[in-house]
Amino acid sequence: MKLEAHAISCIRGGRRVFSRISFAIEAGEVLILRGPNGAGKSSLLRCLSGLVPLAGGSVTLSGLSEEVLDLSDDRETMQSQLAAIGHLDAVKPGFTVAENLRFWARIWGENDNAEARVAAALTRFGLDHIAQGLAAHCSAGQKRRLGLARLSVAARPIWLLDEPTVSLDAASVAVFADLVRAHCAKGGMAIAATHIDLGLEAARELVLEAAPRGVQMDEASDDPFLDEGAWI
Repeated sequence: MKLEAHAISCIRGGRRVFSRISFAIEAGEVLILRGPNGAGKSSLLRCLSGLVPLAGGSVTLSGLSEEVLDLSDDRETMQSQLAAIGHLDAVKPGFTVAENLRFWARIWGENDNAEARVAAALTRFGLDHIAQGLAAHCSAGQKRRLGLARLSVAARPIWLLDEPTVSLDAASVAVFADLVRAHCAKGGMAIAATHIDLGLEAARELVLEAAPRGVQMDEASDDPFLDEGAWI
């Protein structure tokens, strides 16, 4: 399996965030996105996930079947291969910790052995003792661990991770790194935006540069997010 970005560009709010970025990542690899705040790391992940339309270029996925998937042509199929972790933890406060993981196991996982995967995720991230407690009562670090534990129940090969280790202590960062290594050893891949060392020694890096201040499009209508029918 191979994910390729071909000269992709992104415009948000009438501002060009980045232009003509190209890279490729194959099964078993990790790509780390680095760069200053505002360089477009989060926007790049959103583009890859299909949440923000490309302003140019293409994203393709090969090796899944005989056909090469193009994000712009088949966003739904591409998204079915992704598990994305953003700045927010996506924790439902009215669910227990275990119920949160069961919810994500149904969305990202498979029906077989779901309970076993949930139990393993709770153990891996040290959440066993609060499994039946409401997520609303979790600390910031516990909520982050719960958010990352979703990856343990995911049956999706491509992980998109935006500052995944925020609010985590060193021990939890190490647990997360081990999880990513195990995922890649099974043929998965991961793209992570981060400012800190995740302890993934074999990871490649892509450094984004911040766009000059004041650079904007001539017309707001050039923003593909505003195009009529862009999300139909």
